[in-house]
Amino acid sequence: QLSCLLKMVTLHGILKDLDSYPTDLLLFLSPSDYAATGSCSQFFINIGKANVDVLPREAPRRQQLLLEALACLKVPGTEINEENAEILGRLVCDLGGEYIRSSGGSLLKHLSQCGSFLPDQEEAIRDVISSGNTTFGPPAAWSAFTLSELSGLIPVLDHSILQQVPK
Repeated sequence: QLSCLLKMVTLHGILKDLDSYPTDLLLFLSPSDYAATGSCSQFFINIGKANVDVLPREAPRRQQLLLEALACLKVPGTEINEENAEILGRLVCDLGGEYIRSSGGSLLKHLSQCGSFLPDQEEAIRDVISSGNTTFGPPAAWSAFTLSELSGLIPVLDHSILQQVPK
């Protein structure tokens, strides 16, 4: 339905104002369509607010969006800083384990919004949390507030991490 709507909306050319589109519709547009209208980062800020689950995780379009976002943000290597994590929004859910490990705790809060994880992502999340080198500190120092901030990650945590969390 969104693909069909996109064809209808763009029949007379691409609108220049990104806010004119529903965010989910932007998943089917290319950032190159907006190269002349301004920054690609604004395009990906809007994409980050969209429901990326409209596209299956393994969909080429969804994978391409992540690659284009990383290129647009000029991410060196696999480390994502807090500012870029904000821009990526829900696209952080598609980052591989190597990005999660390299970025340390800067992705945890964003990852807690993801509905599911691949095994390498789960392992990377556990590694980062177990290190204690995050803004949340080691699990032994967590509070109820910390748990609410990371609530989406609780199913990923294993027994060795959970037993450290104060009752």
